[in-house]
Amino acid sequence: MLRITFLGTGGSTPTPNRNPSAIAVNREGELMLFDCGEGTQRQMMRAKTGMTLNSIFVTHFHADHVLGIPGLLQTMALQGRKEPLEIYGPRHVDKFLYHLLALGYAGRSFEVKAIELKPGDVVKRPKYEIRAIKTVHNIVSIGYVLEEAMRPGRFNRGRAMELGIKPGPLFSKLQSGHSILVNGEEVRPEQVLGPPRPGRKIVYTGDTRPCESVIEASRDADLLIHEGTLSEETQRYAIEYMHSTAAEAAEVAKKASVRKLILTHLSARYSDLGGASKLEEEARGVFENTEVARELMTIEIPYRDKDLNLGF
Repeated sequence: MLRITFLGTGGSTPTPNRNPSAIAVNREGELMLFDCGEGTQRQMMRAKTGMTLNSIFVTHFHADHVLGIPGLLQTMALQGRKEPLEIYGPRHVDKFLYHLLALGYAGRSFEVKAIELKPGDVVKRPKYEIRAIKTVHNIVSIGYVLEEAMRPGRFNRGRAMELGIKPGPLFSKLQSGHSILVNGEEVRPEQVLGPPRPGRKIVYTGDTRPCESVIEASRDADLLIHEGTLSEETQRYAIEYMHSTAAEAAEVAKKASVRKLILTHLSARYSDLGGASKLEEEARGVFENTEVARELMTIEIPYRDKDLNLGF
């Protein structure tokens, strides 16, 4: 299971329809946050994601991406959390955390660690990794790629039985990549397994102008979550404030050959249904499989070899 919940989909100014930036990712029961704008903890309650986070990944330190962290830490402390929490981010993440803790957030009930990342740095996790990528904003910023390891190929049950292997523990050993002995003969995994299959890949940009580094990092991604703050008619503001229009984000998705694009970080002027539809229409003129994120929208990313009708 790789489930993404959009907790905040607005730009710098909250609106009645959209909270500031925050995305929860649940991978096989492991919960993490990407950015944490104000009100995120309440959105987590509404979405019933739980708060058993192991890490928060911050793209940059503009207020609309981090102001939810103090309240979230405080709530975790009041709930009696004991497990450590890791906060990853670009340069100055240690200073950011120092000032939070100096103000008393999180008390002393659990350890909070600040871990600085720069483009190219990799956070290794069992069966997947998270990479920091270069983005282009008006302060130091990074984006993130979550990519799973390759999976074993499909198990050919018929071929295994032809080789004299009975269903049971020996099947599992071969599927796990271990050779076995059958009637004194070695049977290797590649004799009964198809070619390796890719895991899933999602990319989250945070705030950025369109840039080659994001295109390269997003190649063949299952999902690109790209900011689409403004429309084409206000492109000059996008350039001035180092954001992207919906159509520019769609061009990134097209060049990267991603499977699906979701736009987030909408300016307050587009926060209602009509404004969101306008941005979606502009983007779909460039890249058809585009959707504008809605508050508390949840999607699950299937494996590419699964025929699941989830809009992919």
